[in-house]
Amino acid sequence: MSNQGPCDATTLGSALGLPESCAASAVATLIELLLLRHLPGNPGQLVAVAPDAALAALVAPKEAGLRRQLAEIDRLRAELTLLTPFYAEGRRQCQGRTPLTEITDLKTVVGMITEATMRCRKEVRTCHPGGGRSPALLEQAFVRDRDMLRRGVRMRTLYQHTARYHLPTQEYARRMTDEGAEIRTLSELFGRMVAFDAETVFIPHQDDLDAAIVIQEPSTVTYLCATFDHAWSLADPYHPAWTESSARDEVKQAIVRLLAEGMKDEMVARRLGMSLRTCRKHIAKIMEQLGAASRFQAGYLARVQSSGPASAAAGGT
Repeated sequence: MSNQGPCDATTLGSALGLPESCAASAVATLIELLLLRHLPGNPGQLVAVAPDAALAALVAPKEAGLRRQLAEIDRLRAELTLLTPFYAEGRRQCQGRTPLTEITDLKTVVGMITEATMRCRKEVRTCHPGGGRSPALLEQAFVRDRDMLRRGVRMRTLYQHTARYHLPTQEYARRMTDEGAEIRTLSELFGRMVAFDAETVFIPHQDDLDAAIVIQEPSTVTYLCATFDHAWSLADPYHPAWTESSARDEVKQAIVRLLAEGMKDEMVARRLGMSLRTCRKHIAKIMEQLGAASRFQAGYLARVQSSGPASAAAGGT
């Protein structure tokens, strides 16, 4: 058509040697590509359009839309980039403290615990495995903890049953409960821990008795506090009438249970927070009372006796 004037679709098809149906389809495609256009004032006539002009007409709107999108992307990038320093500063403020810190100096550990005690506003959880702490440490702790309690901070402390017949611990427990502290005991504890406001936890270093690990990672702190709360729910509340005999009965029951599990003396002593010598004295007395020839047999016999005749009969079948 570029070498002739306007013509209709039928004439164009004949000139190209195309059947009428094919000519109509070809014309429709060329019109869609803007390579043909209807003659103004005579829509039945078609006029050829230069490919460059058709290309410009097709691409220009898309290019304009793309430029608008790129401009919007640049605008968003510039605006959000301006916020980056503010976000970074906020993160530094929220995470100003290292999630896990190793403190290898005992004096520094004590100082950090004292500082955390002074900052504490809601609750402190303490877990102290073993038979009791030294009178000097208990007195130091009493002064520090008393001041915290008088600020309205809740304090919950877990000891092992063996601490019940440790006289300095008995006196500390009496004084602390008079100040409003809550104290309970359990045969076995999960480990030593001090948690302040469910935000900062101190645990002992695995290889250094004078060192500690300070944990401030939220998920780990939450897990440790939940572990404490579970142990707390199983523990026996402190009572001023704590006696050595009642504590020994509960310790004996724990020893029996661990012996029945086949646990060795050293592990039993460690789990119950007592010296190996004291543990073996308890075991010897239990074996003598039961007439047992072995530690495992002692544990089994004690559990059968405590379960009653029905359980004993069942165990013998």
